[in-house]
Amino acid sequence: MIKFFRQSYVIQYVVIALLAIALWIPSFVSGKATMGLGEPVIPIFNLVDGLLGYSPILQHLVAFLLLVLVTLIFNNILVKNQIVGKVSTMGAFVFVLLMSLTRTQVNFYPFVLSVPFIILTISYLFDTYQLPNPEMTLLKAGVCTALASMCYFPSILLVVWMLIALPIAKKGMLRLQLIPLFGFLFVYFVYFVSVFLFGDFLTLIHGYRDYFTSLSLVVDGFNLKIILLLVALVVATILLLFGGGSANFEKTVAVRTKISMTIIMAFFAVVMLFLGGNVLMNGLIFIVLAILISYAFSYLGNTGWANMFLALFLVLVFANHYYFKLL
Repeated sequence: MIKFFRQSYVIQYVVIALLAIALWIPSFVSGKATMGLGEPVIPIFNLVDGLLGYSPILQHLVAFLLLVLVTLIFNNILVKNQIVGKVSTMGAFVFVLLMSLTRTQVNFYPFVLSVPFIILTISYLFDTYQLPNPEMTLLKAGVCTALASMCYFPSILLVVWMLIALPIAKKGMLRLQLIPLFGFLFVYFVYFVSVFLFGDFLTLIHGYRDYFTSLSLVVDGFNLKIILLLVALVVATILLLFGGGSANFEKTVAVRTKISMTIIMAFFAVVMLFLGGNVLMNGLIFIVLAILISYAFSYLGNTGWANMFLALFLVLVFANHYYFKLL
């Protein structure tokens, strides 16, 4: 199975498309609408939710089409950065699986809308390593982070990730670190000025104030089933990365640097899990794991035990979607 997705032909994309459809069918059948949140800190999500809120089917369709689009972009980014092989659909397969892992994830919610912007932010940060003059790329990264935070506000943590990751990419000069900050702040400047001129500015200010004053790290989003799922994914990823097959991994400095940047992002992904709400909807951890697992599967030498684990995992995922409905 792993060797199958190390290739890139029409058949691989057909299988991935069928996998995505199969995992999303329950959400279309359920017909449950997402309740509008109305929080001022997520204006882009509020806008889209206002347009689609009358139709649960349309909400799920938009979320599904976004997943398909981002899956193709994600796979292309991994190929371009040599995290997977030059001709591979491994990234697409792992991304679809992890982003549709549970019944909770195959829905329309803020993080889903932020995913395209988060993926682009990661791509721009990866690109900076090889660019002698990355100013425009860093500006785009800052803009994408701001747009992501307007869909799912905890994405704002990626600003800190960028500041830490840039020195690893040998772009740690103060001037370069200020560029993504400028792009991020420029988007918010335009948003705040627009609301000041045409909207209720006081309500907006109160919304941000209430968000930060009520913000606290909580653990009420966790339960035993979610903890077991996350532990299983993290342990499996560590075994894949550092197990007996690690000697077969790509050893270029560029790839090592990008994997190091991803591992640092994992810290912020874990922090997001504690920011309230359903843990499965604070999904940056699944993007991080998708990058690391795709990398591990792509360069794994002995795939026998990994194939058995993956087959069992797929069976459990489909059982959860269609029979157990645990998550």
